[in-house]
Amino acid sequence: MTDQPAKRSDAITRGPSRAPARAMLRATGLTDDDFAKPMIAVVNTWSTITPCNLHLGDLAEPVRRGVRAAGGAPIDFNTIVVSDGITMGGAGMRASLISREVIADSIELAVRGHSLDGVIILVGCDKTLPAAAMALARMDVPGLIFYGGSIMPGRHKACPISIQDVFEAVGAHSRGTIDAEELGQIERGACPGAGACGGQFTANTMAMALAMMGLSPMGSADVPAVHEDKPAEAERCGRLVVDLAKGEISPRRFVTPASLRNAATSVAASGGSTNAVLHLAAIAAEAGVEFSIDLFDELSRETPVIADLKPGGRYLAFDMFKAGGCRLFGERLREAGRIADTPTVSGKTLFEELSEASETAGQDVVLGFDKPLKSTGGLRVLYGDLAPEGAVLKTAGQSREAFEGPARVFDSEEDAFAAVEAGKIRAGDVIVIRNEGPKGGPGMREMLAVTAAVAGQGLAGEVALITDGRFSGASHGFVIGHVAPEAAAGGPLGRLRDGDTIRINVETRRIDTDADLAARDPAPVPPRPIRGGVFDKYARLVSSASRGAVTIQPA
Repeated sequence: MTDQPAKRSDAITRGPSRAPARAMLRATGLTDDDFAKPMIAVVNTWSTITPCNLHLGDLAEPVRRGVRAAGGAPIDFNTIVVSDGITMGGAGMRASLISREVIADSIELAVRGHSLDGVIILVGCDKTLPAAAMALARMDVPGLIFYGGSIMPGRHKACPISIQDVFEAVGAHSRGTIDAEELGQIERGACPGAGACGGQFTANTMAMALAMMGLSPMGSADVPAVHEDKPAEAERCGRLVVDLAKGEISPRRFVTPASLRNAATSVAASGGSTNAVLHLAAIAAEAGVEFSIDLFDELSRETPVIADLKPGGRYLAFDMFKAGGCRLFGERLREAGRIADTPTVSGKTLFEELSEASETAGQDVVLGFDKPLKSTGGLRVLYGDLAPEGAVLKTAGQSREAFEGPARVFDSEEDAFAAVEAGKIRAGDVIVIRNEGPKGGPGMREMLAVTAAVAGQGLAGEVALITDGRFSGASHGFVIGHVAPEAAAGGPLGRLRDGDTIRINVETRRIDTDADLAARDPAPVPPRPIRGGVFDKYARLVSSASRGAVTIQPA
């Protein structure tokens, strides 16, 4: 063993003093030959609580096979997942964003604690993707991310549907436009099996962004969860991670200003989730790379939406895969000069990967810059009386450039949802949901239950919704989240009152009120519904949403 090249795992496998460690490792099935190989952490977010991660246990075996074939020794770890779709609208949603930090921390502890040489992270539901990237950027240990892929389309009345349709059906049911039987049919038909939610929601948005950033092998994320080609992609990724470990190619090589800009461009051009603003800022923070959320506004003003994907468009991720996938989408961006050539974990540059794009004849999912779905990108960053540190407006799927109306102020998502369900919200209202930010929630819940109920009642785009919380990638309408500073941190939303006029101007990037906020005391912050343990730790440590809501503060 002493003639082998030095590697991280020597700390637990080499020399007489490591005999106790080797003795324990032998009990797991490792041999002298394995001790000489790169030891690769196969970190899995497998769980039976959500279809997004349901199949990752099965995909781990071809990953391990690829690791072994490339000359590595796979070492399995598991970490957690909190399902956004299942917890949405309830107290459990407060755990979702917090889980991003816990997942990243647990990966770091397992990999660094055992001095492993490389890491491949299998991901599915929303927070597992950015958490994996944050962990890689933080540790800077060679590794990559393998996304388990999207769910297949559901069906209702011979039409493809997704979980978005179920949330919106709840609103339609409360309005009386569908009955309980049809609601049940939609519920039963939306999710046919394993895989992450099917639109350009957060998981698929981040999968695309990570491929464009170079941290996930191009093409591996496109293949749907249950597709026959998925195990081959898993094995390919297992081989690649060993190559990265042998070459000591670190993740920070891939997380750069240029690659982050590529990732943000993909979000803008695909009409992706506003959560990407939060997550890319967090990944950049972990890598020590300067990053401003204003980049999304800059890019959205000059980048059209060229992917006709839900929630703002017609199609689902499976349709994108059949059309040509991320390669075809990225090739459109390359042809238009909107992205830079950067390295990727496959060993090829981004442009080399995109040059292999193949377009399915007659597809109309990925569009051209000459005939985009929308002339500008899907996000705006606003500032003003109500958001001194910024707020994020999702513009994909709606075209209003301004909104003015009376504030309808609620101190929780539940209160706002009850008002929508009871028919107390009218066209022209500005729904304000405060105390749902990173500290105040805690955990910055997503407001999909409210936005879907609004859409289900036919009011999407007819009302505005402002919150210091977040929005699901499935949300659409005139919705503004990430308002910073948040109400619980003394932000202006805490001084708003019912009836205050709110003015929103997309072109001038302003979100203001006619109320004299400085002359008012903030409304009392209600007691947090969940207290103690990790929730209190998070509330004490978390930064502003404008800085990614990370818990590791800059030095």
